[in-house]
Amino acid sequence: MLPSEASAPHPGDREIETLAAFDEVVAERGSLAGYRVQAVDLTDRTDALLTLDTADAVFLGCPMHEDAAARVRASGALVFPPVPGLPFDPYLARLYTPGDLFAGLADGGYDATPDARAHAWFQRTKADGDVFASMLRAVHDDSVSDALDELLHGARVVGVMGGHAMARGTDAYAGAARLGRSLARAGLTVATGGGPGAMEAANLGAYAAPYDDTMLDESLELLAEAPSFTPSVTAWAKAAFRVRERWPDGGASVGIPTWFYGHEPPNAFAAHLAKYFANATREDGLLARSNAGVVFLPGAAGTVQEIFDNATPNYYASRGEPTPMVLVGEAHWTTHLPAWPLLRALATDRPMAARITLVDDAETAAEVLVPAVGNRPAG
Repeated sequence: MLPSEASAPHPGDREIETLAAFDEVVAERGSLAGYRVQAVDLTDRTDALLTLDTADAVFLGCPMHEDAAARVRASGALVFPPVPGLPFDPYLARLYTPGDLFAGLADGGYDATPDARAHAWFQRTKADGDVFASMLRAVHDDSVSDALDELLHGARVVGVMGGHAMARGTDAYAGAARLGRSLARAGLTVATGGGPGAMEAANLGAYAAPYDDTMLDESLELLAEAPSFTPSVTAWAKAAFRVRERWPDGGASVGIPTWFYGHEPPNAFAAHLAKYFANATREDGLLARSNAGVVFLPGAAGTVQEIFDNATPNYYASRGEPTPMVLVGEAHWTTHLPAWPLLRALATDRPMAARITLVDDAETAAEVLVPAVGNRPAG
């Protein structure tokens, strides 16, 4: 469960990320000296910018009139202006929503959406060695990390990992959705890789948590009409938005996808999408923020990598500190991709041995993990 925006403490009391916060600081302090103003449209605040102290302030991607920009620069502020022509905001102050990334889907299809256009921009720029493009990607990803940390402050986060190939309409997909629902109903924040398949299923389950059980059953039936994001991302995404429109008050969860995998669109059931250009930053950040444990559903190379990326800090943790790791799918993890025997061998004589579990289905994973987390505070 995510802290409400009203109750969650802001880790940086010198940051201004909304116009309302800007007005509050101006009214209470009469100065912007030393503040960091991020992605706030200040075109209607010229009078304030022409008169207030802005020494040592930083304005990141804030539209403002040129006379205001000239004045705050002269007063000792740094101004990083918006970058025209980009399909994304490198200075964004909050995480994306499904509506942000899929805007234009209904009329123009997936190719018209900001998500698709950002990926196309990434493809054009990632190999040309342009230092400006790489700087924009780095600034964007750092802004995403900052917003993600603010959102998850104080939350108990359970990561749910698994492959994108898990199709809607399968028993495995339904089980992963029920897992996400059980975790959310236990007061935990579900965080996934934000993509299709197992990731979407877990986010769907968290979305279904406030409703009675029949809502998830009916949603699964509707989604099964478009089992996969191939051959049509448009049809796949529209099916998800039909579910959201029918049940608009779903529970919140987090998805952390990447534009690195262009073939893998984000899913529409995570309320908050922390989408990165750098996949390594995304994967490390997802695991690091899963402070209440991780469930590993059947997957391929990426999921195997995540198992051992997660095992490393647990291996070196002192007694009592390792977080739970639950692997789902005995045949998958012992025979098909035998990660479990290696993980068990790694855990020999280590405190983490008591915190790793192999189960055969996703619903059992929730039964194991929720008591293991208990009332442990967020790490």
